[in-house]
Amino acid sequence: MLSRLAERKTELDALWAELNGHWGYEDGFYRFYHGSFKVYHVQSSTEKAVALLRSLLPEREMNETFTTIIREGTGKAFDLTHNREWLKHTRPILEAFAHARFMVEMCVHYAHLESPPQPLPSGYAALLYLYNLR
Repeated sequence: MLSRLAERKTELDALWAELNGHWGYEDGFYRFYHGSFKVYHVQSSTEKAVALLRSLLPEREMNETFTTIIREGTGKAFDLTHNREWLKHTRPILEAFAHARFMVEMCVHYAHLESPPQPLPSGYAALLYLYNLR
């Protein structure tokens, strides 16, 4: 896993910057609290992050809990009826984004390592769980 992170560090750094840019993290949460359908646009960032995460270790199945969160928070299209149950329809979108963003952050954070840290930090252990390596 570490060698793959190191090989793709530039790409991971660029995605991390994008996820944290105004139109990712900041605007997505603003749109949620504002009650704007534009919160649905966050799904594209989530999908981009997950695609990169999958491509790092394509031979590994991703953690079932993670994939459930992603599935429940992506592939959603806005409908006016969603306004009546805003939280039900939009919280999963931000939850999926937050989990994908966290995993990208951990990839960036640990991409410089040459060997697994001991003892294992929580973030590194979370990456191992993401790829069912722990």
